[in-house]
Parts: sequence; C-alpha cells; structure tokens
Amino acid sequence: MALKVDLPEENLRCGQIGTIVEVYKNGEAFEVDFVDRDGFTYALRTLNAEQPMLLHYEPLKEVVV
Repeated sequence: MALKVDLPEENLRCGQIGTIVEVYKNGEAFEVDFVDRDGFTYALRTLNAEQPMLLHYEPLKEVVV
C-alpha cells in the first residue's frame, strides 16, 4: 500500500510504501509496516481505512465502466 496522506507526527509522508500486516474490523483499520531498503522497520503504525491506497500488481479481472 502507499500512504495517501502526510503523517508528520509519525515522520511519514504521502507516497511512502508499506506492507499491511494486520486487518482490523473488516478493513476499518490496518496495521502497516514501513521498511527501508535494508529491511529495517522504521515505522509500524495503525492506519484508518482512508489513509492507505492499495496497490495492484496485476490487471483487474473486470473493468467496470
């Protein structure tokens, strides 16, 4: 996922990439791990459903017009 908002109090900026490691309350919130290129976790934060943008690595099965 990519962060959709700046979180200056957490030293995180819009566009930073993280991995969802836990889903809470059927997708109302997510535990997200932010890791640098060396594999070091620099932030582990709970985000609400409005803060992350899910990324897709494959084409969607259906395109709804």
